[in-house]
Amino acid sequence: MKLVRYGRAGAERPGIVDAEGKLRDLSYVVEDITPEIFQRTMLKGLRGVKLARLPLVTGKPRLGCPLAGIGKIVCIGLNYTDHAAEVGLPLPKEPTIFIKANSAISGPNDPIVRPMGAVKLDYEVELAAVIGKDARYVDEAKALGHVAAYCLMNDVSERAFQIEHGGGTTKGKSCDSFGPIGPWLVTADEIADPQGLAIWTAVNGERRQNGNTKDMVFPVRRLVAYLSRFMSLQAGDLVSTGTPAGVGHGAKPPRYLQPGDVVEMGIDGLGTQRHAVVKLRA
Repeated sequence: MKLVRYGRAGAERPGIVDAEGKLRDLSYVVEDITPEIFQRTMLKGLRGVKLARLPLVTGKPRLGCPLAGIGKIVCIGLNYTDHAAEVGLPLPKEPTIFIKANSAISGPNDPIVRPMGAVKLDYEVELAAVIGKDARYVDEAKALGHVAAYCLMNDVSERAFQIEHGGGTTKGKSCDSFGPIGPWLVTADEIADPQGLAIWTAVNGERRQNGNTKDMVFPVRRLVAYLSRFMSLQAGDLVSTGTPAGVGHGAKPPRYLQPGDVVEMGIDGLGTQRHAVVKLRA
C-alpha cells in the first residue's frame, strides 16, 4: 500500500494511491495516517478495502508528511562507502547517530527555507525505515520484522551549523523545513529488499547523487538492531539511513544550495520530491 496525507499544512486528510497511481480519499476508513495504522488488525482492514469504491481526489492537492504523530527521527551519518570517501573520512566502525527535531518535518514538495545566518545549505536523499512495532534489544535476524514501511526523506543540512559551531550535529539538521518526508509511505511488503534500491538527487536538472542502498555500510536490519540496544524504537519512529555520494559539501569546490535552486530526488518505488529553495521571510 502507498499511504499519503494531502491538503493544506495542519489540516491533511488520509489518502491511498491505487494501482493506477490515482489518489483516493481514505477518510471514510481512517481518521488519519498515524502509528496506530501499523497494528495488525488495522493493516488487515486496510488491505481489505476495495479502493475502486473510495472517492477520487481531484486536482493536484498539496501532499504533506505521510505519517502524523512521528515519535522521533533517528538519523545515521556516513553510512555509504562513497559518501565517506568524498568527505575524506574513514568508514565508521559503529553507526554514527544523531537526532533530527520533529519541528523540521515538512511535505515532499514544500519549499526548503534557508534559515537566518545559513551559508552552507545542503541536501541528502535518504531511505527512511518506519518502525511499526516496538523494538528493544532486537536480534539482527528479526529486525526487519519491526519495520512496517519505508519512505523517502531529504535530510536537509546546514554544514556551517553542523560542523563549524561545535556542540554536535543536530543543530545543523533541525531548522524548519529541513525534514521533507514522502510523498508516501510504502508498506514493507512492497519492498522486497531495502538494500537494492536506486537513490538519486538532481539540482536544477543536473544529477548530483546517483547511488544504491546496497552500498550502505550498515544495512537497515543492522541499524534497527543496533539502535534498539541504546534506545527503545517505538511505532511511528523513523530511522533515516544515510546518504550516498554527491552532496554539495563533498564537491570540490563545494556546491551549496542557493535561493532559486530546485532540488529533486527519488528512490525506486518510493516516489519523488521536488523543492524550491527560498529565503527566510522576515
